[in-house]
Amino acid sequence: MRRTRFDEAPCPIARTADLIGDWWTPMVMREAFLGRRRFDEFQQALSVSRGVLAQRLARLVDEGLLEKRIYEERPLRHEYVLTDKGRAFYPVLAAMWRWGSDWLWEEGSEPMIELYDKASGRPLRPQLVDENTGDPIDVRKIRVAARRPR
Repeated sequence: MRRTRFDEAPCPIARTADLIGDWWTPMVMREAFLGRRRFDEFQQALSVSRGVLAQRLARLVDEGLLEKRIYEERPLRHEYVLTDKGRAFYPVLAAMWRWGSDWLWEEGSEPMIELYDKASGRPLRPQLVDENTGDPIDVRKIRVAARRPR
């Protein structure tokens, strides 16, 4: 069965879903943010087949989220390094982290892992805010409309 493509849709959510629409891609990006760079490190951390991992890494390189760099000439070996575009993806994962932490555990239980601020050691609770005002985003206070011509 062919999948429906959304990479040219007018909606940013649709285009993002086209990129990360499978379960392995966000997991590969999570591991990249945790410092994984080499194919074998990703594979060991994720227990994913080599073929699936190779496809996901290639797509992330093609889309500019990761850069493939040679780290050894003989034998030829590559590592995968986050680009600026890739680092800009972290808030997406942080939002997924927060939503999953809040809604995917039974009441009274919580995830066994947590995000912490490196400098202070305090636990972090990601929150999406409007960069213009710093106010938290509230779906009840937004609307979607066509962009006004400039």
